[in-house]
Amino acid sequence: REKTLGQILDETVVRIPDKEAIVYADRNYRQTWREFADTVDLFAKGLMALGVQKGEKVAVWASNVPYWVTLQFATAKIGAILITVNTNYREHELEYLLNQSECENIFIMDSLRDHDYIDTLYTLAPELRYQSRDRLSFARLPHLRRVCFLGVEKHRGMYSVPEILSMSVMTDDAEYQARQDSLDPWDAINMQYTSGTTGFPKGVMLTHYNVVNNGKAIGDCMDLSTADRMMIQVPMFHCFGMVLSMTNLMTHAGTICPLPYFSPKSSLACINAERITCFNGVPTMFIAMFNHEDFASTDFSYMRTGIMAGANCPPELMRRAAAEMNMTEILSVYGQTESSPGCTMGEVNESLDLRVETVGSAFPNVECKIIDPETGEDLPDGENGEFVARGFNIMKGYYKMPKATEQTIDADGWLHTGDICCRTPQGYYKVTGRLKDMIIRGGENLYPREIEEFYLTHPKVRDVQVVGVPDSRYGEEACAWIILKSGERSDENEMREYGNSHMAKHKVPRYFIFTESFPMNAAGKILKYKMRDDSIARLGINKS
Repeated sequence: REKTLGQILDETVVRIPDKEAIVYADRNYRQTWREFADTVDLFAKGLMALGVQKGEKVAVWASNVPYWVTLQFATAKIGAILITVNTNYREHELEYLLNQSECENIFIMDSLRDHDYIDTLYTLAPELRYQSRDRLSFARLPHLRRVCFLGVEKHRGMYSVPEILSMSVMTDDAEYQARQDSLDPWDAINMQYTSGTTGFPKGVMLTHYNVVNNGKAIGDCMDLSTADRMMIQVPMFHCFGMVLSMTNLMTHAGTICPLPYFSPKSSLACINAERITCFNGVPTMFIAMFNHEDFASTDFSYMRTGIMAGANCPPELMRRAAAEMNMTEILSVYGQTESSPGCTMGEVNESLDLRVETVGSAFPNVECKIIDPETGEDLPDGENGEFVARGFNIMKGYYKMPKATEQTIDADGWLHTGDICCRTPQGYYKVTGRLKDMIIRGGENLYPREIEEFYLTHPKVRDVQVVGVPDSRYGEEACAWIILKSGERSDENEMREYGNSHMAKHKVPRYFIFTESFPMNAAGKILKYKMRDDSIARLGINKS
């Protein structure tokens, strides 16, 4: 669809103006599509009155609080680029992002858990405490011009949401319409910084066209309609929340029920109170909900679908969600931020086995193939190789990183994902690992995903992750991190014997580490680089 995000919103309002659009169950915050769109227009005109120009960057450093979605649409309507900031960022990471992106504006919340965002920003930009907020200049943040609080409270040097809404009268309707008419669906709408698991984070530039069409394709696969009510518990700063959840629902005019942050208790309460029909999450969220004391009393009778993604999704965990949460149409999506984010997905009318054992087939108008990572040649079905894709979903590029963009998107427009996959003869894809995750042991390629899925069949194992560590004899060896089920006990001898009796010995990890949790970022992505470093330290391995 050659439409901007704002145009999609306007079409929805015409269709169903009085239907609920956004509901925060924890604070009785409810808006119809007409009320939401009216607030978006006031917010957008207020931003123009502040001086926000087309193409300017507007960072948002907040969890899924009210006005987050409003800000997303308001910036889209005036041609500003929303930069979504990881809620786990600290001072030095925020400084890097704001400077690398040349960001002129930032919206922040007060705090999240033990992290005080306001104090962090005052530390990074002490000038806020004494400069006039309409003439800000910061030594460490030379591009930043405006600071706003994503709420109603007032803070020194910052504009509040009510103040911005009231400033809307300073922008006339003709000026506002002219700004919208100047927009193009291929303009950048959003910048998301990759997690930075290796090297410096890169700003992925996504367009209206990327986001609108990816959200539409995902909702089509889920068979969403105006009857659906989606709980959004995944963070909106990530594509999982912003596109796979929020934009997905918006393009199908359902009702969005965000949670400010994930809590299994709040999630289960929202499902009960709002008759939720679908929700998305990473495996750890599903596990936390299953294990919560309120799970047994939760009414899942309205539930039908949802996406489990963002990490290794064990088929048995997806089957459990289908059986115990009534998610009979549960799905998995494959992609990455650079593909805005989906490339492949199952469909609700396919068999459960197909939906949990694969990550589906290519989206319409997206080409996918498996290639030899060394030669670039296409590989036949059934062989492992690098997954590459091209189509409407591929990013515009990395902001101010042309070399990194060229290394990721080749001259023919193919996005090189760095993920190892194989395709079945029927056109479905299975993820087997990452190029950087692949372990080369004495010339043999080991795929962590394969080893992980095998150990998940052990009756005592709740979760497992496998990383490669240096070895003087073989070059690399596998190290398995294992989380046992509650009340279970085991040791490396038992796990090694189990592996030796069921699979090729060269695939059996040399090392086993028993743990209570895996290191991960705020989006639920497991940080294997950190696990590798921790493994080397714990095991006393010489990196050389």
